[in-house]
Amino acid sequence: MNYCIDPLRYHRRTTREVKVGNVGIGGDNPIRVQSMITCDTMDTETSIQQTIELADAGCEIVRITAPTVKDARNLEHIVKGLRERGCNVPIVADIHFKPEAAMEAAKWVDKVRINPGNYADSKKFVIREYTDEQYAAELARIRERFSPLVELCKKRGIAVRIGTNHGSLSDRILNRYGDTPLGMVESALEFVRIARDLNYHDLVFSMKASNPKVMIAAYRLLVARLNEIGAEDARNGRGGSPEPPGRLRSIAPTWNYPLHLGVTEAGEGEDARIKSAIGIGSLLADGIGDTIRVSLTEDSPHEIPVAKALIENIKKTSNAEHRTPNIELSFDPFSYQRRATETIERAGIKLGGAELIRVVVRQANFDKIAHKIDKMGDYKPEIVYQSANVVEIDPRDDSAIAKINAERSAQFVTVRDDVDLTVIAAFRLLAAQLHARHPILLKDIFKKWEGPQRPDGRGTEAAPTFLDTLLTASTNIGSLVCDGIGDAILVQGEEAPGQALRLSYNILQAAGSRIFKTDYVACPSCGRTLFNLQTTTAKIKAATSHLKGVKIAIMGCIVNGPGEMADADFGYVGGAPGKVNLYVGKTAVKFNIPEVEAVDRLKDLIREHGKWVEATERTSALETVS
Repeated sequence: MNYCIDPLRYHRRTTREVKVGNVGIGGDNPIRVQSMITCDTMDTETSIQQTIELADAGCEIVRITAPTVKDARNLEHIVKGLRERGCNVPIVADIHFKPEAAMEAAKWVDKVRINPGNYADSKKFVIREYTDEQYAAELARIRERFSPLVELCKKRGIAVRIGTNHGSLSDRILNRYGDTPLGMVESALEFVRIARDLNYHDLVFSMKASNPKVMIAAYRLLVARLNEIGAEDARNGRGGSPEPPGRLRSIAPTWNYPLHLGVTEAGEGEDARIKSAIGIGSLLADGIGDTIRVSLTEDSPHEIPVAKALIENIKKTSNAEHRTPNIELSFDPFSYQRRATETIERAGIKLGGAELIRVVVRQANFDKIAHKIDKMGDYKPEIVYQSANVVEIDPRDDSAIAKINAERSAQFVTVRDDVDLTVIAAFRLLAAQLHARHPILLKDIFKKWEGPQRPDGRGTEAAPTFLDTLLTASTNIGSLVCDGIGDAILVQGEEAPGQALRLSYNILQAAGSRIFKTDYVACPSCGRTLFNLQTTTAKIKAATSHLKGVKIAIMGCIVNGPGEMADADFGYVGGAPGKVNLYVGKTAVKFNIPEVEAVDRLKDLIREHGKWVEATERTSALETVS
């Protein structure tokens, strides 16, 4: 199965155009930026104001939650108020659990987002075997519940997003496919088949997860399955709506639906931006994605500059012209497995094999922080580049590759800084050509910015900001690590040694490759949220940020509750106004705790399960490397 045209050269995936109000998604349209307002949907004036603020910030499509029929009905007043004030940004209704709310919302909005895991299902996490007859009966029930919405959207000419979330799958899907990327894809396909049977094609897909590896695999698998089904339809003479004009001809003209990208519950701050860049940036680099949303536990307008910067980064790399051979990938794009190498040692540090992915620095940066390395704890540099006997090559140089592969001992290999390849393409090519036993050192960039001249020699551009550096490093290194490539990393796009080190370790943490600190999964706020997510997240972080390796989910409501917490150790979930439920994994263990007590009760719960340690007095390692 193929998930992109060429893993070494940028080709944007060809899709049909789907109109959302006055905005086109897919086709020849640019990649669109979306976000979501955070207030109560019944607060009409604030909903209008937040939507206008997002539109003014550059948001092209705005989503509003509609948890009840009453909320959905109020969308009429919100949309009317926006249009009266001259704001024509398309509005999307976000629906969970209640088909009745979807039917009401579809009367007023430009698109309806449903989650196939809970649109007509209630998750009980029940383990049972479904016979083929029982499974078919469940699908018939789903068809009965979903078809009226399809018919209404078709009549009104509005779109539907089938938005699957990892950990938020129906019991039916979980029991047949597991909580897997395959389960996510099959969950969405069940719904699209119903829509297609009704000759409705204004569909957009999403496959969100808080784990970038899962999210990347799910989108790749979805694209591969759409291509596969479309090709099968073509062979069997089954038609569909006509292929759109424009870019490269698709092999699957009737199944080429646009994709909306996002890493859900990414959290806040630098960590959230890194995690989003790994997931969204790596897919955009492969030409996948027609609209994106960066989910931050912050005020929604903060999401827009990050999303725009990710798109701009891809525009730069997509213009690269370079020669690459045809290769067979060294990794399975649909499931993670780290590339198998031999273990080697550099200056007393082991790397490769089953060892941790190591952090490398240049000698000049090492010298700048040498006086405080003993205070850095787990966040210090591990290998100095100039002392590591790193072999630098152009991965297109067959003679250089053959020479390394002929060596009796494993070599530490990287790509030369002067190659005219994009970073992801260069290291994928290197991994494919090099014998697997040789460990690879990844880099975030090949050519440093050195003034007004662009690195590619064409014109001038401004010096990159730290956000640019962060997103570039996260996209390039994070994508490759999620491909299973890389035994050490070198961030050289950031000059400040402390920031470069922090960025290195945070990328490895976000990719799930090395755990140095508490990991937080926090949903963005919305109208369903039952407490202030930003202040609550800050309180929980203040109390627990010293717990290395513990994963805590902070969810504003049950929609983003036990299912979407996925692999978190502990969960803090809004249960009712002013009340919190605490979870261990996906199991609720403490209910209706007053919000003022909930953080302390969370600490008690962590103690009960043997994962609590007291904070030490020494300076935190992250502060040391800042």
